[in-house]
Amino acid sequence: MEKEKYHFIAIGGIGMSGLAKYLLQEGYEVSGSDINDSKYIDEIRNLGAKVYIGHDESNVPENCIVVASSAIKDSNPEIQKAKRLGLPILHRSDILKTLSERSKCFIGYAGTHGKTTTSGLSAYVMEKANLEPSYVVGGIIPEIHTNANYKSDKYFIAELDESDGTVVKYNPKILVINNLEADHLDYYKNGLDSLVETFEQLLAKLNDNQKVLINNDSEGNLKLKGHNFITFGLNEADYLAKNIELTPTGSSFDIYYKGEFLTSLKIKLLGKHNVSNALGVFASLHQAGIDIEKVVKHFATFTGMGRRFQLIGEVNDAVIYDDYAHHPTEIKATLSALTEFPDKNVIAVFQPHRYTRLKSLWNDFINAFENVPRVIVTDIYSASEDPLEGISSENFIKDLKKHCQNSEYISGSMQEIAEKIYPQLKKNDILVGLGAGTITELGKELLKLAGK
Repeated sequence: MEKEKYHFIAIGGIGMSGLAKYLLQEGYEVSGSDINDSKYIDEIRNLGAKVYIGHDESNVPENCIVVASSAIKDSNPEIQKAKRLGLPILHRSDILKTLSERSKCFIGYAGTHGKTTTSGLSAYVMEKANLEPSYVVGGIIPEIHTNANYKSDKYFIAELDESDGTVVKYNPKILVINNLEADHLDYYKNGLDSLVETFEQLLAKLNDNQKVLINNDSEGNLKLKGHNFITFGLNEADYLAKNIELTPTGSSFDIYYKGEFLTSLKIKLLGKHNVSNALGVFASLHQAGIDIEKVVKHFATFTGMGRRFQLIGEVNDAVIYDDYAHHPTEIKATLSALTEFPDKNVIAVFQPHRYTRLKSLWNDFINAFENVPRVIVTDIYSASEDPLEGISSENFIKDLKKHCQNSEYISGSMQEIAEKIYPQLKKNDILVGLGAGTITELGKELLKLAGK
């Protein structure tokens, strides 16, 4: 029987490229299109995909399954052609669901924060332990240099996105919920209540043999009902982290399960939130029946996912980091980790992501920068949203200055912002770019100015 052909609209994104890569490794024929070329597209081409730059109806094969994300509008010419031809049009979550169903043990990592780190860490330690996991995650895994891989049908590891409600489609053998907080308020109109309701729809599908692990320190998680949870946490839980030591080079802690010592863990990741992340991954693998002795040592060599407190380099003896944090809790966690560097002067450069998020969490964002020595706010990254009246970086900085006097708004491209910041950087400065948009270019622009 001839295998299906797949055509991805906007194939260059981190999530879509991972799915395309996985299907190519399984031997399927894949094509796709995107507005811009990228390194992710190069990787897919090298695996045999035909990729077009620009969206055009001629890109779509006559007989294929079309894959799109929630961001693709009905007006897209490739969507219109697929509808005319009566081709199946699947959401990317439908493809991930199909892939997960082929596995004997599907481990899914979900929640408002930390799902890229936890799914990536899980895939990393299992791969290093030669357990041959298959996986699709939302970032590039260090050393392995990929976001997706097909190895076998024994284990399948995935990041489960809640942003558009599609998380309800999945049926994992082991589900980890890191935390639940109000976010994606363009979709979850009633904030946390809507999000909890969505996760309870997911839980309602699961039977008693499917294990659900929740971080017991998350107030949002504690609102969940509908399953016999296994808990992990730093205070009171089935899997408990004790004797935690945080340092500028990472953390170490002991793990107890139901009161009994299991093992000690070392990680290179900074901050208490990453102790929780590593604990959740450990607990999920332990519940999957994996020999913990095979994986424990590999936790200590994981350096973090791309754009998660990622070291970019040094400029004028100042250290530059890039971080995907775009929610107040994520920003707080990243900035809290920087307190492990007490002799450094922290400069936070924040690019607000989406008008709806900034509007809904305005005061939370302001409080997230409490006690930060210097804050720079850039223009809002719209993520295709239309502007909202009164929601601007200029107005945000006015309120932020009441809490953080040494803060300013700098407009323009990342190149222009880098040119303004560069002469001010000096020894003992730590600059961290925060946001899910083009802020990731800031570090690269600063390195260019330094001739690196």
